[in-house]
This record gives sequence, structure tokens and C-alpha cells, in this order.
Amino acid sequence: MGTLDPKGQVGVDEKSLIITATLLMLIVVIPVLVMTFVFAWKYRESNTKSTYLPNWCHSNKIEFWVWGIPCVIILILGTITWRTTHELDPYKPLVSDVKPITIEVVALDWKWLFIYPEQQIATINHIEFPENVPINFKITSDAPMNSFFIPRLGGQIYAMAGMTTLLHLIANEQGTYRGLSANISGEGFSDMKFTATATSQQGFDDWVNKVKASDQYLDKAKYNTLLNKSIADPIQYFSDVEPNLFGQIVHKYMMPGMQDEDHKFILRQE
Repeated sequence: MGTLDPKGQVGVDEKSLIITATLLMLIVVIPVLVMTFVFAWKYRESNTKSTYLPNWCHSNKIEFWVWGIPCVIILILGTITWRTTHELDPYKPLVSDVKPITIEVVALDWKWLFIYPEQQIATINHIEFPENVPINFKITSDAPMNSFFIPRLGGQIYAMAGMTTLLHLIANEQGTYRGLSANISGEGFSDMKFTATATSQQGFDDWVNKVKASDQYLDKAKYNTLLNKSIADPIQYFSDVEPNLFGQIVHKYMMPGMQDEDHKFILRQE
């Protein structure tokens, strides 16, 4: 239901598209449902007053309406879909005078790792960002394929090992929104959830300082422990992150010969 109560511009545009497409299709669906009952009543066996035309087989007028209306609807839907597909391209950066925030996302079994490369912090199962500031998500997986989804902000996109997908969203209101995995990925899939909080710029700065006060550091050893399967993990904060961690996670599937001996982590050779 979150998609029908959007709190960001991308979600608002997607809701509008859903409603428009549904209304256009109802132009066909509603008359068909009505005519089903009307025809069943009018041409029932006990109705002896109906016109009896045993040799009737064709009507140009009926053919015109039966094929004409759906063709017009398909043409309109096709035009709208073509236009909005380009406007709502998840890889397309949002137009804004405000500098965007980059968040790197890693899908694990069964939790979400978030890395803020500019702030040099990381979290598990929680993100924060200022309202009315574009968010550039860079998404990958170090586990089976998954799907990253914040229903009230915009559409989902897949997270795949050895690949980076992009998603650009924005929150127009302060609040805490539910994030989840939208792709079945094993035993802990249903508990693979996170929270996304939109706050003021000052609130975001205070939160970053709070994270930086954590005594946990996301290095190679700590990351390897995160690779272990776990369910319903609590929120965790990391005050610092090993440089280029996200790039190392992506590239370890591209260059398997460069993995270390436990085959869980790769250090990129400069």
C-alpha cells in the first residue's frame, strides 16, 4: 500500500502512472462486466420477446467497437508508457539544485549494508538522508540476487553480484519509511527489512556525528563476519569504512583469481 501513499516525487509520478493505466483499462473492463449481466438477462431462455436471429453471423458496427476501442486504449497506453519509461528511468539522475547524497547498498544474507562514501560511515538495516535532497543509490549484492525497494519513495531495482545497478530517489517529506527485499532469496527473506528516515539537514548532520561516535570499524575482518547468514539483524553503526569497500565487493566476482584464501573478500590491486 505504500506505493499508493508516496512521500517522494518519483513515487508520486509512479502512482500517477498506475492510476492512469488502471482507469484506461477500466474503460474496457467495466462495460464488459456490465454487458455480461445484461446479455445473460436479456437473452435468457425464458425471454420469449427477444428478437430471434438464428442466421446472424456478422456486424460491422460491432466489429468496429470491439476492435476500435481497445486499439485506441493500447495506443494511448503505449504512448504514456514510452514517455514515462524514459522520465522514470531509475538510472536517470534527478534534476535538482541541491547536491545529491550517494549511498552504496550491498544485499547480504539476510540484511542490508549501507555505505556512505562521502561521510565514510556505514550502517546495517538503516539509512538517513535530508528531505528534498536527491539520493543516488549504487546497488550490488554479495549474496543471491535480491531487490531493493522503498515503496513510499519509488520503484524497486535488482541487486546482483558482480554488477552495479542505480536508483535515484528523493523524499519530499520528513518521516521514517519501510524498506524491504522484494525478491525471494532464501530462508531469511521475509525479515530482510530496513528503515529509511528523511530528516532535516541539521538532523542528518547530527545523525552522521552519532554514527561517527560508534566504536565499530568496518574493515575486512568485520565485513567477513557480516557475510555469515543471519536473520532479523539489529541496526548497527560503523564510524569508519575500509576505502573502496563497495568497489572491492563488486570486483571480487569479476576477478576471482584475486580473492584471498578464505574466498570471502577481495582486495583490489592498485
